[in-house]
Amino acid sequence: MKQCLIVDDSRVMRKIARKILQDLSFKIDEAEDGAAAIELCRRNMPDAILLDSHMPSMSGVEFLRLLRREPNGAKPTVVFCTIENDVAHITEAIGAGANEYLIKPFDRPIIEEKLAEVGLI
Repeated sequence: MKQCLIVDDSRVMRKIARKILQDLSFKIDEAEDGAAAIELCRRNMPDAILLDSHMPSMSGVEFLRLLRREPNGAKPTVVFCTIENDVAHITEAIGAGANEYLIKPFDRPIIEEKLAEVGLI
C-alpha cells in the first residue's frame, strides 16, 4: 500500500483529502505545517505528498526546497495544492521540486487525474 502525507494547515482540507486518498487505497499521514511534515518525512519518507502552498511558519515552496535536500527527499511525488492560478506561482513550485499541481478546491476526480498522471494510481 502506498503512503501519502497530507500537509495542510486546514483540518477540513486534510479531512477531505484523507477520505479521497483512503478510497484510492493510500495509507495516510497528516501534518498541519511544514515543520511537522519534514519531521514525518525524516522518520518515514512517503511515496506521495499532497502539499498546501500557504501555511504558517513555512510555505509549501520552502518545505519543498528543504524536502528535496533530505536523504531520499527526491523519492516522494509532490502534488502542490494552491488557490493561486498564476503561472509565476506554479512555476516557482515546479522549480522548487513539485511534480504536479492542482488548484483548490479539489475533488476526487481531480486528485485521481493528477495521481494517474504521475503514475501513482
